[in-house]
Amino acid sequence: MHPMLNIATRAARAAGDIILRNIDKLDRLTIEVKGENDFVTKVDRKAEEVILDALHQAYPDHGIIAEESGRFNQDSPYQWIIDPLDGTTNFLHGFPQYAVSIGLQHKGRMEVGVVYDPHKNELFSAARGDGAQLNGRRLRVTPRNGLNNALIGTGFPFKQPQYLDTYLASFKAVHPKVAGIRRAGSAALDLAYVAAGRLDGFWEIGLNSWDMAAGVLLVREAGGIVTDFSGKGDYLQTGNVIAAASKVYPALYDTIKPHLLDELK
Repeated sequence: MHPMLNIATRAARAAGDIILRNIDKLDRLTIEVKGENDFVTKVDRKAEEVILDALHQAYPDHGIIAEESGRFNQDSPYQWIIDPLDGTTNFLHGFPQYAVSIGLQHKGRMEVGVVYDPHKNELFSAARGDGAQLNGRRLRVTPRNGLNNALIGTGFPFKQPQYLDTYLASFKAVHPKVAGIRRAGSAALDLAYVAAGRLDGFWEIGLNSWDMAAGVLLVREAGGIVTDFSGKGDYLQTGNVIAAASKVYPALYDTIKPHLLDELK
C-alpha cells in the first residue's frame, strides 16, 4: 500500500472508532451551531484530533486543511484535506449515512483519498494511478450509457439558500430523464458510491473542499469524470461539482448546465 494511503487509512479508522463509541450517546452531546444548518459536536472535534495526531506524527511538515481546526503549514507542497465527520446532521439524528474523509494534495494534485463509513465498516480508498478500492476490492464506475434508468445522487444547497431556485431548476431538468435521484446527506459517501457504481452520477452546489477532496479522487481512479460546472477541474475552489461514470457524465452535464447561473459556471 502507498505509505501515505496507509497513514490515511489508519487515521480514518481511528476517527471512525471515536464516532462509533458515541452512537449511543447522542442525547448527551453538546451541539454547537457554526452557521445556518451547520453543526459541530465534540465527536467531530475528537475525531479530527486523532486524525491530526496521526498525520503530525508521520508527516510533521505537511500542511493541513481541516473543517474544524482550520489551516496549518500552508506553504508545504503537501496538504491534507480533512472532514472528520461528513454528515454530522445525519449522525445527530441516528441516520446511518456519514463518513470520515481524508485526502492528500501534492502541489495542487490529489494523490491519496480515503472515505470511511464506520457504521457499515466500508473503507473506500485510492492513490493516484493505482485505482480505487472498497475494503481491498477494485472499484469501477458503472458502465451505464446516458441517463436512461440511471440513479443519480445530489445535495441541496442548504447552506446557500440563495441558490435554491437555481438548484431546483437543475433538479427538474434531471428528474424526468432518470430512474431516481437520491439525497442522502454525505457528499463524501455520494462520491464514493459513484466510484463503486452504486450511483451513476452526482452533482451539488456549494461544497467545501473537505467534503469532496477524497471522493473526487475515488471517482477518477475508478474511471469516472469529475468537473466543476464549467466543465473544468476547479471544483475544490468553486465548491460546485459534477461527477459521473464516463458514459453518463456528458448527458448529466448537458442537462444541468443550461439551468445554472453564470456566477456558478
